[in-house]
Amino acid sequence: MVSWSDYQGPLEKTVGIFARRLERREVHPPHYKPGAKLCTLGLKDKFFLFAQDTADPVTFLSAGFNSGISQAENDDPSFGQGFAGYGHRFGANLIGQASSDFFKDFVYPSIFAEDPRYYRLIHGRTRTRLLHALEHSVVGYREDGSRMFNFSEWLGTTSAVVLGNTYHPDNRRGFSPAAQRVGYAVASDAGFDVLREFWPEIARKFKLPFRDQRDP
Repeated sequence: MVSWSDYQGPLEKTVGIFARRLERREVHPPHYKPGAKLCTLGLKDKFFLFAQDTADPVTFLSAGFNSGISQAENDDPSFGQGFAGYGHRFGANLIGQASSDFFKDFVYPSIFAEDPRYYRLIHGRTRTRLLHALEHSVVGYREDGSRMFNFSEWLGTTSAVVLGNTYHPDNRRGFSPAAQRVGYAVASDAGFDVLREFWPEIARKFKLPFRDQRDP
């Protein structure tokens, strides 16, 4: 299985920094032993997953990038412009990402005994794997590997959006604006799940310089 940790091309360390966050929340099915059970996450493991995502350098880079776009578009105009305005936006973005990870990686997975990671299908037709990746926004997995409704995704995202109104004073209030923000966030997560599922094929297609890269 191709892994970001096997990358040996240009900017190897930079690629590794961005890749860790992507791979941290995925699970590879055990192909070497039929019937083997995947390791489960205990309470402290879920908290550690949240802590890792929150402290990841990509989290800070993403907050900085999104804050720059928000400043250019003058979102949250009460924050103002200049360095102070950017600082307020950066802090709000950072809190937003941390609260989303807290709810989706730790709080609701602990309440519902859910595994917050993505279970890769790897084998099968492209259409089947695509649907498998997209359905993860609705279908999650219990700690024993059985399927369940993905409470963590929807309740976690909704909780983060509602909480965001407290530190985004200029957010539009009401059900419709909140539903739109939840929809965008869930769609974004689904896109990353598709990337996780098809990463080996992407690496082969673009002939990325990975260690032990071979045709299937």
